[in-house]
Amino acid sequence: MPCWLMKSEPDEFSIRNLEELGYSRWDGVRNYQARNFLRAMAEGDLFFFYHSSCATPGIAGIGRITRAAYPDPTAIDPNSAYFDMKAKAEKNPWSAVDVGFVERFDTVLTLPQLKSHPALSQLPLVQKGSRLSVMPVGEAEWHVILAMR
Repeated sequence: MPCWLMKSEPDEFSIRNLEELGYSRWDGVRNYQARNFLRAMAEGDLFFFYHSSCATPGIAGIGRITRAAYPDPTAIDPNSAYFDMKAKAEKNPWSAVDVGFVERFDTVLTLPQLKSHPALSQLPLVQKGSRLSVMPVGEAEWHVILAMR
């Protein structure tokens, strides 16, 4: 089963929010490569929930894809911060997925911790200049990260 890492700013949407809600839509992705990764996800796939642009960036928990990719409704909603004036209901280039809560870690696995582990040196997250909000995680890397928590 493919595994993923998905980033969100915790003041916008956090692992605690997902835990409280149980499930939510993951939308607003406006990078084509990240969008393509969303489209590659299948119901049941697991992902690491990464908190970005905050005091302690890192992996805060685990979620599950509960609905595969579908057109992102925020792209065609003029009241949304993610509105794309080029997107139309009949031709929406952006995708969203639905996600469910699995686990919140007791402590965040910080980016420096992840970068310091030799087995994670090829993880896109730790590569210099990697800014994607959605990315694949290899099976071996997944197990290394799980063992670190």
